[in-house]
Amino acid sequence: MKFYLSSYKVGNEKQRLIELTQFGNKKVAYINNALDFSTDLDRRKRSDEADILELQDLGLTVEILDLKDYFSQQSKLEKKLNGYDVIWVRGGNTFVLAQAMKLSGFGEIIKKYYKENKNVLYGGYSAGVCVLGTTLKGIHLTDDPQLKPYGEEYETVWNGLHIINYVIAPHYQSDHPESKLIEKSIQYMITNKILFKALRDGDVIIID
Repeated sequence: MKFYLSSYKVGNEKQRLIELTQFGNKKVAYINNALDFSTDLDRRKRSDEADILELQDLGLTVEILDLKDYFSQQSKLEKKLNGYDVIWVRGGNTFVLAQAMKLSGFGEIIKKYYKENKNVLYGGYSAGVCVLGTTLKGIHLTDDPQLKPYGEEYETVWNGLHIINYVIAPHYQSDHPESKLIEKSIQYMITNKILFKALRDGDVIIID
C-alpha cells in the first residue's frame, strides 16, 4: 500500500503522484465526506469539481464515493473499494470525516489494506491525511469536534487510524485560512508530547 499525503490539494509532487499510479486502470474513489457539515452546496460542488479536475488532469478517472451510502454496510463498501486503484480523501472537517469513516467501516477497511499491503494508493489532503495519525487531539483547535451532521447521538471520534505513528498538521505557515489555528494545534501537541509533522501547503509526504 502506498500513501500520498498532501497539506493542500495535490501539492507540489504531481509527477510522483503520476508515477505512483502507474498500475491498474487509474480509477479513483474520491471521498468528500469531510464536507458533509456544509450547507453551502454550491460552494461545495465547485470545490469538489476543482479537486476532481486536478486529478483528471493527471490522467486519473475519478468517481465520487459517498460513505453515507455505506453506513452499517462495511462489507458492501469493501467490495466497492476493491474496484479502485486510488482512494483520494479530500479536506474539510477532520471529525466529521472520522465519524463517516467509523459509521461506514471505511477505517477498518483501510487498516486491513495496510496490514495486507494491498496494491492501492491512499491519497488526500488536510482532513483526509489528519485521520491517519495517532489521535485527533490538537486538531480540535483547528476543526470543530462538535459538528454532528449524521446525528447528535454519535460520540466524537478522537482516535486516528494509527496508520502512521504521528499526527500531520497541515497548512503550517501557509496562505490558508486555517494557518493561524494550526499554530495553536501544534503548540498543543508540543505541550502534550504528541508526535507530529507540520506541512506547509505544497508539501507532500510520500510512503511507498
